[in-house]
Amino acid sequence: MNLTKALYCTLAVIGFVAPLGLASVPAYAQQAAVSIDNDDIGGVVRGPAGPEAGVWVIAETTELPTKFAKIVVTDDQGRYVIPDLPPKVNYQVWVRGYGLVDSPKQRAKPGQLLNLTAVPAPTEAAAAHYYSAIYWYSMMKIPPAKDFGGSTAIPKDITQETWRHRMNNTDCIGCHQLGQESTRTIPAAFGEFKSGADAWTRRVMSGQTGPWMVNRLGNQLGAVPFQYFGDWTDRVATGELPKHKPQRPSGVERNVVITSWEWATEKHFVHDLISSDRRYPTVNPYGRLFGSSEYSSDNIPILDPKTHTVSSFKMTMADPNAPESFGPPFHGTAAAKPLAPSAYWGEEKIWEQRANNHNGMLDRKGRVWFAAAVRGTENPAFCKKGSDHPSAKAFPLDTSGRQVAMLDPKTMKYSHLDTCFGTHHPQFGYDADDTLWLSGSGPVAGWINTKLWDETGDVVRAQGWAPWVLDINGNGKVDEYTEPGKPAEAGKDMRVAGSGPYAVMPHPTDGSVWYTFNVFAGPPGFMRFDPKTKLSEFYAIPKDGIGVRGGDIDKNGVLWGSGSNGSLISFDRRKCKSPLNGPNATGNHCPEGFAYFRYPGPGFEGFEKDSAEASYYTWVDHHNTLGLGENIPISTANLNDGFVALKDGKMVMLRIPYPLGFFAKGLDGRIDDPNAGWKGRGLWSTNGDRTPWLMEGGKGSKPRAVHIQLRPDPLAK
Repeated sequence: MNLTKALYCTLAVIGFVAPLGLASVPAYAQQAAVSIDNDDIGGVVRGPAGPEAGVWVIAETTELPTKFAKIVVTDDQGRYVIPDLPPKVNYQVWVRGYGLVDSPKQRAKPGQLLNLTAVPAPTEAAAAHYYSAIYWYSMMKIPPAKDFGGSTAIPKDITQETWRHRMNNTDCIGCHQLGQESTRTIPAAFGEFKSGADAWTRRVMSGQTGPWMVNRLGNQLGAVPFQYFGDWTDRVATGELPKHKPQRPSGVERNVVITSWEWATEKHFVHDLISSDRRYPTVNPYGRLFGSSEYSSDNIPILDPKTHTVSSFKMTMADPNAPESFGPPFHGTAAAKPLAPSAYWGEEKIWEQRANNHNGMLDRKGRVWFAAAVRGTENPAFCKKGSDHPSAKAFPLDTSGRQVAMLDPKTMKYSHLDTCFGTHHPQFGYDADDTLWLSGSGPVAGWINTKLWDETGDVVRAQGWAPWVLDINGNGKVDEYTEPGKPAEAGKDMRVAGSGPYAVMPHPTDGSVWYTFNVFAGPPGFMRFDPKTKLSEFYAIPKDGIGVRGGDIDKNGVLWGSGSNGSLISFDRRKCKSPLNGPNATGNHCPEGFAYFRYPGPGFEGFEKDSAEASYYTWVDHHNTLGLGENIPISTANLNDGFVALKDGKMVMLRIPYPLGFFAKGLDGRIDDPNAGWKGRGLWSTNGDRTPWLMEGGKGSKPRAVHIQLRPDPLAK
């Protein structure tokens, strides 16, 4: 469409049609011109004071095989273009933005110019309804320092740092977005309570994770969190509003294009998805996405973004009689039956599974490898004491809660790979054997030589494991070692333990493998494992960092992790000044290697220097799959409704404003066509909150898979 035609169409929509050329068009109208193609919807958003910059325009349809939405941001003149919409269907289009309430939905089709009128929020409370969860969650109070140490009901072994750790990215908030409307209010279905603390005690008893939540908050933290959660929701109920207000997207944040599809079911959460091989992001171009429903379902949700269709594949077990894998050791946070009725599902048992598929990874052949159970917890004989397996001789293993499975999308053949070690997150190394490294392995580093397995089908020979041993005698090899918790002994090495490895991060060049370590128990930090020597190095998070959850490694070997102090934590081993092995290399020997980059959003009262952001995972974009450049760390912004990238020392928010309550567990990048510019690349993720019915839309809402793209300007099409 040429500029004259675009101007004519734009003016016609608002009732001013110039019969002559551009010379007769007012200057303000020329600035507002929007050019679209026949698969776009575009126009101008205006409010009472004029064009509305930095607000979202949302187009959604239910006329495709699954519910579909596309979201863009207006430029500094209030203009928008929603590009590349599936044709021949109708869309509902509306405006959402900070300081506004949603505008009336307008019906439109691709190829149509549609100007929209923004609606200012009539009250501060109406405006705050659209704020990201962090603005509400940061209203919750943190117990003062004087309440710790055993003087109150808070257990003596719980420090203020431990409390902040639990309230940041490890406990309730590691599974749910706290602060969105459903969590800052109490469901009426629960009835009336004398206090907010009583209401929260009842709330966490609900559903199949009730026992774990009650134990964590009621027993381990002395039931004190119920008081603080209750005080928070009581104050919200009486009309207290957030002290801080979010800023509208600016700069490059206005170039974001969000596409989303509903998938899975209204009862099952999708923990994660995978789109490509992170080493070779052109694998599986424009291909299907594969999700992981963890312990909510054995069905792998599959999205075809080209046809907008959703299907599923039911995972199997090598032992068809294996029991459901709820409860320890498969997963300690789920029970086969609800502890107390849910406000949404009553006493219905909505989760049922055996495979407990946590998340997957594609290889260069396009096959999907999952951390999933293939049998019961008892290990076969080759894993145990008395076995001839080299790893079992060194460190026998009796049980494992998850193993490995592989789905070949070309044939839909599903293979079981029985591992002696447990699994949680898979990641491929950069070696010639395409070694698959796995976290969740507890007391050992665990791996599978997938090249050997492909050649022989022998999973026993293809796997290996080794304990975490620090070289504190400094001779460069594994010797006799002391056990965890025991004092060091002259001439011996030291084995360390805790909750073990969480994120797994193969180094792109030197062959080592890194992990975030002891996320849940023990001193948190980064662990380095050398496959050649079988020795490890541990670097503890400094006290002011509190802890770390998910992480990744960049192309230079710098580690990036989602910190429990509301920051992106980095660690650079090259900056260490002290020896990396020897008697003093037990964790606190390289504080100079750490740095912090504060996440966006307000902090808790008394801790304003730290954001209350509870980031779950961090991933590094090695290959510029998004468009911000190579080697950019990107974190899930779990309380900010999206993701946050660190670019040139500044945070870039990639917010997903609809449906409210977006909460990701991970992300992935894919390049569909390296020659197609911004349209040929993007990030992929899914809403991973364990209770999708708590997000905007309520009961009946399904998880959403999202594609995040970054165009060169807000009007690119």
